[in-house]
Amino acid sequence: MEAMVKKYQQRFRKVRDEMDRWSELQSRLISQFRNASSIIQRLQVLRDSKKYVRLKDVVGIQEAVLEKQMESLQKILSSMNNTMEEFHGIVLSLGKIHRDGRQMVKGGGSNQLTIKQLQQRVGVKPSLAYCLDGLMLLQEMHCSEYLLKSSLVSALSALALKPSASDLGALQQLLVDQPNIPNEEEEI
Repeated sequence: MEAMVKKYQQRFRKVRDEMDRWSELQSRLISQFRNASSIIQRLQVLRDSKKYVRLKDVVGIQEAVLEKQMESLQKILSSMNNTMEEFHGIVLSLGKIHRDGRQMVKGGGSNQLTIKQLQQRVGVKPSLAYCLDGLMLLQEMHCSEYLLKSSLVSALSALALKPSASDLGALQQLLVDQPNIPNEEEEI
């Protein structure tokens, strides 16, 4: 039984590494989102030809500025998609860790654990059933977070065509409020 608990401890160390990576990605995504929002807000001003009156002698200045801003926005959106792929990788990893943990307790033949063994605690360590439930909960929460983040990134791309400062602000606040997973929920 202690050997099984040690294997679970290894799994939870891997989960902790994934949580740390999730936090880093969250910071990166917020920064990318803010940069994209700034450009989208600027585009409204840059599209107004009245803003270029003093530069009327510079041929094609408005188009050039708009083109550069659109290129920057496209790069940021592409980076955001890459970040989302990394989030998805974490969700998949957490799912694999949970499946592997379930498979460990199912074992096979004489190695299969009883319900009593699954609920048995070794010292101050949690029971294997508690660990399995925790792994499943973490995977589900992060999957939900990933889906919400994906929706926010998609909505941002759509707002690039029809910008609204209040919508951008609301989307950004939703993203900043993420993750909704309290740190104590990650402590298993």
